[in-house]
Formats: sequence, C-alpha cells, structure tokens
Amino acid sequence: MPPITGNAAEISRRALLKISESTIFTAVDGLDLRGHAKISAVVGIPLRNLQQRHDVTTFAATAPIAAISALLELLATAPLEKIIVALGEHADTPNFEQLCAAIDTVISDGSSVDDVVAVLAFAIAEEFPAAPHCRRLLEERADLVLPELPEVALPSAPVAPKETDPEVKEQRRRRREEEKKRKRGPSSQRPPRPTKTKPMPKTREAPRERRDGAEGPSETRRRILFTPAELERFDSEHPLAGNVVIVEVPFDATDPSVPEQKSKERPALVVAASADALLIRPIYSSPAPTRKVLQAWRRLGLDHVCYVDDARVALNVAPTESLERVGRLSDPEWNAQL
Repeated sequence: MPPITGNAAEISRRALLKISESTIFTAVDGLDLRGHAKISAVVGIPLRNLQQRHDVTTFAATAPIAAISALLELLATAPLEKIIVALGEHADTPNFEQLCAAIDTVISDGSSVDDVVAVLAFAIAEEFPAAPHCRRLLEERADLVLPELPEVALPSAPVAPKETDPEVKEQRRRRREEEKKRKRGPSSQRPPRPTKTKPMPKTREAPRERRDGAEGPSETRRRILFTPAELERFDSEHPLAGNVVIVEVPFDATDPSVPEQKSKERPALVVAASADALLIRPIYSSPAPTRKVLQAWRRLGLDHVCYVDDARVALNVAPTESLERVGRLSDPEWNAQL
C-alpha cells in the first residue's frame, strides 16, 4: 500500500470524498445556515451551497479549508467520544496497537467506516498526539484508504458580456429621452428656475507681521490666563514668549532607579519671562492626558513627535543670549497649544 501523502488540509478534503454522501447530507442538511445564524461567511456560504447543490466533490476540492474543517469536526465529534471511551486510560497518548484495538471495538459496536475516517482525519488536522498512528491506519487498512482529489475546473476568466443589438440600444435611448421629457412637462409651463446671487468675494486681509519679523496668517494670537502671582513675577509680552528653548527641567517626582537625578535637559515652550527667570511648559517625548502634540515639532527640527504639557513651571534661568533657542511658534501653532 503506498504511503498516504499530502498535508493535513489535503487529507481532510480526501476524507470527505471517502465518507458516504448520505452521511454528509444528513449532517449538513440539519444545520441552520440562514443569514442570522452565528457562523462566519467563509464557513457558512460554502456549507449553504453544499446544502443546496449536494455536490460533495466540488465542495471537497474547492471549499475554504475553514469550511472543510468545520464539516469534518461535525462528523467526527460523536464517534470520537466512542473511541476515547474504548481507549480508556490510553486516550491521551495511545500507541498504534491500542488505537487499532479501539477502532475495532467501536466498529464491532456499530460505528461505521465513515465515523472512523472522520475521526482519523480530524485527529490529523488537529495534530493530536496520535496523528502519526492515524496516518498509518489510513495507509495500511484497505477499508480506510482515501481517494485522490479530482481536478475540478474553475472558471479562469469572466464570461464575456452579452452584446446588445444597436437598434435595441437606440430604442432604449429614445425611451429614456421621452421619459425625461414627460417628467419635465412642456417647457412653456415650467416656472423659471431660481437663480442664486453670488456673494461678493471676500477681501483678503494683508498678512500681518509676526513679532519674529516673518509673514504669517492673520489669525490673532490668543492670550494665556495667568495667576496673579505669575503676572507679578513674569511678563506675558516678553519677546521670548512663544519660543521653544532647551532648558534643565526639574522632575516632579523622584525616580527610584536614579534617585540622585533631580532634573533633565529637555525642550520647553516659554509662555512668559522676566529678567532672571522663565515660565515654561515642558515638552516630552511620550503622550499623557495632560499633554498636547507639539504640531510644529518637525518644522522646529526636533527628531520625533513631542507633547507639550499643560503644567507651567517657573525656572530660575535668565533669558540671556546663551540660552539655546530651537525656534518660535507661529500664531496658529501657538493657539493650537492653548
């Protein structure tokens, strides 16, 4: 007897050809495969086609493997329980002789070859520990040999569209035109169509000049609401406000892994300043509920997306020429951070 060839999917398909059509139709015809049934389309549609057409050969050769596996499981569930009972304490990892004896027992008790083939193919597909013994049984027992899959021709190209006679096309065109005229009615009876008065084009305002000297859109730069203490210490109209700078920002909590580190150099958005201090909003590389994306991160030359925190931090850093400046936000960019 030649060894059984093919992968688990091919064996599953061949097993369905071995099982009698009456066994398959009894199982399939009892399934509820209507649209409301809780079953995926890749399984339900092929099985519904099998219900309607009763063509096992085409189903076994062409159906998605998910549909093949679903039908095989349906056929194998009940007889598998009988074989497990017959194996007893050897059910988990039977050897070849134990599996043969269990199969002989269930057949003598009334199980059919269809039942045995379904169980063996299902065990191979699901990679049971006894799968190699199942393959050997399908090779060595003449009553269990599986047929080869037939070649089922599938349409490789769509059917050419049917040509319509030119005279028929012209008749259809005239009917459509007549139908349009009938719906519109006589042109003399139609009221004049209302015309819309085009609005006057909006006059574009000349772009106003930003504080950094570059031309920008006419959007008004929004003002931040400061606390009285912040207004007493800082100037919200300071020339540095709106710039992104690199400063040492203190941690708001101690990192247990590096307790000696109290701050980190990072970008920050200046919102106000004084002669000897800055009021900033720190910029981080990770998101958080209190942070917004810095929309200008790429334009400013930062190497990754950044997030501006809502919290304002006062730093005892003088806005001197040595302060590293990354760039200034435009009015729309500034407004997006508020």
